[in-house]
Amino acid sequence: MKARAAGCALALCALLGVTPPAFDSQYVLQQYTRAVTALTAPNAVIYSYTVSQVGPNNIEQHHRIYRSGVAVRDETLSVDGIPLGRKIVRFLRHPERYTVARFAPHSSAYELLFLGTVRDGRHLDYQYEATPLSRPAGAWIDRVTIDGVKFLPRTVRFHSTGTSAAGSGEIVFAPFGKYWMPVIADAQARVNGKPAREHIVWSDYRFPGSLPPSTFEQPEPLPLAKPSPE
Repeated sequence: MKARAAGCALALCALLGVTPPAFDSQYVLQQYTRAVTALTAPNAVIYSYTVSQVGPNNIEQHHRIYRSGVAVRDETLSVDGIPLGRKIVRFLRHPERYTVARFAPHSSAYELLFLGTVRDGRHLDYQYEATPLSRPAGAWIDRVTIDGVKFLPRTVRFHSTGTSAAGSGEIVFAPFGKYWMPVIADAQARVNGKPAREHIVWSDYRFPGSLPPSTFEQPEPLPLAKPSPE
């Protein structure tokens, strides 16, 4: 009943064009836990992304991705801003790296301390400092901004460290239909002592019910033409 009343209040404030009053920070965390637990991933998804890297390796590419579970068709459409006359197609099998479920900090692993609110259009989002409950290995989150309507992570700030690289970054999520998907990621690092930056932008999301198996299969080569008898 409390959640329904809060939803009605949000709808009324949006209709009147005013920013609603802030929720209690613990209530936001309760709704956040429920929303993250209820997350679902699309059975199939098609999207585009651009990636720009500056550092030891300079890259600027535009890709189109077809995914069903762990099956991936990765089409490279342009390199260094130049469209390819013949796209490069790769067939891969791996889980999606940039899901909100992977980046959402859980209470079993993090303590979340309320920092304040930020206005997001006609509603408020809620910022929390994230402190790992145990010593992190490899990567950890230090801040999350929770959307004040869907109660899912809007922005997650993270750090990573390894034998040859260490850096930090931020990833932004947004709603697309009934799914919560990444839209922008920025990262800065030092790789073997040298600075590096990466910028990724996702767009053009589509969620078909399924994709045909041929999407993820290397096409058979065309048979060689036989010379006609003289």
